Amino acid sequence: MNIRPNAILEVDALERRFDVSAPWLNRMIERKPRRTLHAVDGVDFVIQRGQTLALVGESGCGKSTIAKLVTGLHAPSGGSIRFHGDCDRLQMIFQDPFASLNPRWRVGRIIAEPLRTLRPDTPDAAVNARVDELLQIVGLSAADGSKFPHEFSGGQRQRISIARALAGEPEFLVCDEPTSALDVSVQAQVLNLMKRLQNEMGLTYLFISHDLSVVRHMADVIAVMYLGRIVEIQPTADLFARPLHPYTRLLLDTIPDLEAPKRDRTAMGGEVPSPVSPPSGCSFHPRCPLAFDRCRTERPTRRAEVLDRRVACFAAERDAADAP
Repeated sequence: MNIRPNAILEVDALERRFDVSAPWLNRMIERKPRRTLHAVDGVDFVIQRGQTLALVGESGCGKSTIAKLVTGLHAPSGGSIRFHGDCDRLQMIFQDPFASLNPRWRVGRIIAEPLRTLRPDTPDAAVNARVDELLQIVGLSAADGSKFPHEFSGGQRQRISIARALAGEPEFLVCDEPTSALDVSVQAQVLNLMKRLQNEMGLTYLFISHDLSVVRHMADVIAVMYLGRIVEIQPTADLFARPLHPYTRLLLDTIPDLEAPKRDRTAMGGEVPSPVSPPSGCSFHPRCPLAFDRCRTERPTRRAEVLDRRVACFAAERDAADAP
């Protein structure tokens, strides 16, 4: 893969497999083979500096595994991750603000930890001043630094998590469902804060979510994942105006529409297949209303010559070929 001039992250043919086999003795007695879960299966995307790319899909599709691969919490089983920047300036905002903060530490110490780890020679007075500044940047007060996490609401805790992430002066943030544990009204406040910080600090986001209505507000580009693979990737406006993959259309149908609450919507049939034993051919074909024989035997890819690599779908390719 050639380096794009303005790219901050390039992911190419990324894979992550997990051995989910039963213990050796059980396998010997029951004569069962090893079992491998393909959590991430040949994923590729590029994020430009200052951009937000969102990964969306149902639970279990591999979104959070990609977040952990990008941040180094998991090692890839295959493919490559290229971060074009200072690795110390890559931080993560976790999904659950109740679990991601140490309950025994005061907030000031929590936010100061990245500073003390990355810049151990920083004087205590400078660290304390920076902690006070970060608390105010995320909408809290300097006095909150002396409190414990349990004294805050969920939205306030996520603001503390954001302040902790900003302490290392990141240029790239991996945001793993950062608002899914919050009430809807609080979600909007946190998302608006993240947008403001991105504009003011020139941040780049990899934003993980299952909620298309959230990423519509946040993302410049949306990548739709299904069973470990990206099936469609488009600029946000284009994806909402003209979704190409049947799975994307079904996801969009789940978004409530106040202007047309009784509109006809296609129900998403069936369960997500197991990533341990995925279907042959296109993994979405058992649930796809447009599937035909080729879908059941051949695996589609986002090829360069088809719709500018935006979609992995034989039905979409056929429609594009038939279009005038």
